[in-house]
Amino acid sequence: MVAVLASVTASVPLEGVMPVEEAVPVPAAAPPAARTAEPERAARTSFGAAERKTFGAAERKRLSRALDRYLDGRAGRVSVAVRDLTTGLAFSYNTSLRPATASIVKVNLVMALLLRAQRERRRLSARERALAGRAVRVSDNDAATALWNAVGGAAGLAAANRKLGLRATAPDPGGAWGATSTSAADQVRLLRALTSDRSPLSARHRRYVLGLMKDVAPEQAWGVSAAVGGTDVALKNGWLPRPRHGGRWTVNSVGRVRGDGHDYLIAVVSERHASMGEGVKVVEKVAKTVTATLSRNS
Repeated sequence: MVAVLASVTASVPLEGVMPVEEAVPVPAAAPPAARTAEPERAARTSFGAAERKTFGAAERKRLSRALDRYLDGRAGRVSVAVRDLTTGLAFSYNTSLRPATASIVKVNLVMALLLRAQRERRRLSARERALAGRAVRVSDNDAATALWNAVGGAAGLAAANRKLGLRATAPDPGGAWGATSTSAADQVRLLRALTSDRSPLSARHRRYVLGLMKDVAPEQAWGVSAAVGGTDVALKNGWLPRPRHGGRWTVNSVGRVRGDGHDYLIAVVSERHASMGEGVKVVEKVAKTVTATLSRNS
């Protein structure tokens, strides 16, 4: 992973937000919240997932404390949400954090475009497919801007997200797609919309998006791919130094990771890291710690 980080830092342009982000006022970030694990309740998701097994209070507290110990003294704020589709176990941490999406929103934009195409009873055009591929596989910013405009900007993305069941994702009204705010839980809901047959997206479109996420550029394949047992990975990452945070880094990773009898939907979102490399290190450690614990308790 050291070699991958060196490659990322050296060869990948800063991405995830258009220049207008700093020119258009954006609501101030919410004050830091206490790091707490969200109690898990047996409940059905909006896409009809099976009831979760109980991940006991004692186990949740131990995992939360382990994350606290790792994160204490480190710069940055981190939130994670994980669901194991195989066992039904789930866990979330620091649920009130709402960082900028940076480039993980590019998957959301492609899904919004596909919902529009379904509504219009048509297939994507060759140009739209090319834009979707560039946005997800190589995190192309110009392609993301074209998709943002194609889905109707902030209003269009918000409408698509209501249909997708998102509850805490707010597109930037000024047009800075990378400044869209989100939660780890919403990113897992988005992943659920790619894996459930109750999704508003057709099966063909779900396979299409997951296929793009499985084909990201090798230097961008860090993050949730570090999860325990991860041999089949579909992911999207986002990374962004934000002037409004004094140049500190927002680093996010979301995806589906399968292997060793588990099928994880994972979202780790974070902000205010001292460097991109430090952010990647933290994201990977958190993903590995949580999935290892869920695996032991399955």
